Amino acid sequence: MFTREKGTLVLIIFVLCGLVIGGLIGELTKDISWLSWLGYGQEFGTLTPITLDLGIVQLTLGLMFKINVSSIVGIIIAVFIYRKF
Repeated sequence: MFTREKGTLVLIIFVLCGLVIGGLIGELTKDISWLSWLGYGQEFGTLTPITLDLGIVQLTLGLMFKINVSSIVGIIIAVFIYRKF
């Protein structure tokens, strides 16, 4: 049905969708008392962006990851759906 390259791309898309949707659910439920555990997570990355000034062009680079419980659950569900697909 899929070639290896297309299958890998579809898996990456499923995982990214699970990550984004799970993260959104975690952010929405962190203030609800009985669902607050879904918003529990950790942030890591650069606190201040790195700036490279070349005179004509100024590049600012930064990276921050925010992982919570529901985003991990979203990734697991996305992989499960992909395997059934």
